[in-house]
Amino acid sequence: MAVGLGPLPKFHSIDGVRIGVASAGIKKPGRKDVVVFEIARGSAVAALFTRNQFRAAPVRVASEHLAAAATRYLLINTGNANAGTGERGMTDARACCAALAATCDVPVESILPFSTGVIGEPLPVSKLTAALPEALADLKADGWAAAASGIMTTDTLPKGATRQVAVGEEVIHLSGISKGAGMIRPDMATMLGFIATDARIDSALWQRLLAGAIERSFNRVTVDGDTSTNDACVAVATGCSAVPEIAEGGAGFIAFRDALNSLCLELAQALVRDGEGATKFITIAVEQARDRKEALDVAFTIAHSPLVKTALFASDPNWGRILAAVGRAGVENLDLDAVRIHLGDVCIVHNGARAEDYTEARGQAVMNESEISITVNLGRGAVKETVWTCDFSHDYVTINAEYRT
Repeated sequence: MAVGLGPLPKFHSIDGVRIGVASAGIKKPGRKDVVVFEIARGSAVAALFTRNQFRAAPVRVASEHLAAAATRYLLINTGNANAGTGERGMTDARACCAALAATCDVPVESILPFSTGVIGEPLPVSKLTAALPEALADLKADGWAAAASGIMTTDTLPKGATRQVAVGEEVIHLSGISKGAGMIRPDMATMLGFIATDARIDSALWQRLLAGAIERSFNRVTVDGDTSTNDACVAVATGCSAVPEIAEGGAGFIAFRDALNSLCLELAQALVRDGEGATKFITIAVEQARDRKEALDVAFTIAHSPLVKTALFASDPNWGRILAAVGRAGVENLDLDAVRIHLGDVCIVHNGARAEDYTEARGQAVMNESEISITVNLGRGAVKETVWTCDFSHDYVTINAEYRT
């Protein structure tokens, strides 16, 4: 039911990265549910993790390992989040890292673990570690598409994006995958996202670029307003390209930064397009706000409103629900007469009331579309922010009511 989400692209392989997938049968027998990324020595690795205070064990272990040693492998499993599992969860995450480290003869701290799936259930360590030889035997440069499928949970389609940037006569490549369809309000990254490039770049600059890209992409999408315990986004720069080191202000910097930003935005919007039960892709822009926080408060209040989201599913131009969301977003001293609200190109609110030329038929025509924009002009400043969301359908309730069955 994904909205406007097409097939995976033909990924650019990234020199210095190999990917393998395997079936551990963690939740469903025969399903490809373990993914291993092998990363070249000397790579710069950047990452951001969930701000949810109930951070899953793999998130905590990955954070510790990233600070302790150079990363050589990413170990990902689906079907079990290893979250809400206490000290046992930490022990289990470390045991999986230790098993991979022993097999590959690398320090255990060079392994970053990631998990997604059901919260509160112990990780089946023996199943996961038994699948490692299969994943390692499958390592190959063109494993991106298989990995995109291997990290899925309730996603209906795999999600990926790829870019290339010309710098002089040489080319830099970027590829990335993401997963997530529910429990999506990332507040740092996405449910899981993995990006790689063959660019050579300083680790600190790479971290800053990733943080900036995420702030304008993954941190601007929401399906249901729930921030996961397992959100993580990792970006690897192998330095295997012939292009000289990317430096701020240097050759290729702007083009490389823009390519990373657009790749992250494509991956983030794919989460919303494939939101659980989604039938509509919604762009919410708030203009002429006084500051960034004010604009985002209004945008996310609309995006998180169950009444707005169910009206969108029903293709019902019930514009009063949007009006009410703007009014409760916490904007101080809001001048109602200055506010204008558009549904697509149709003005629905002007001077604090329904626009004089608005008709139900015009509103209905917009709501019948599968991709809809809502624009709120607050008339009090110069700041604009945009977020993306989807509708709430009957299927969203069904999927989440039956998630563990």
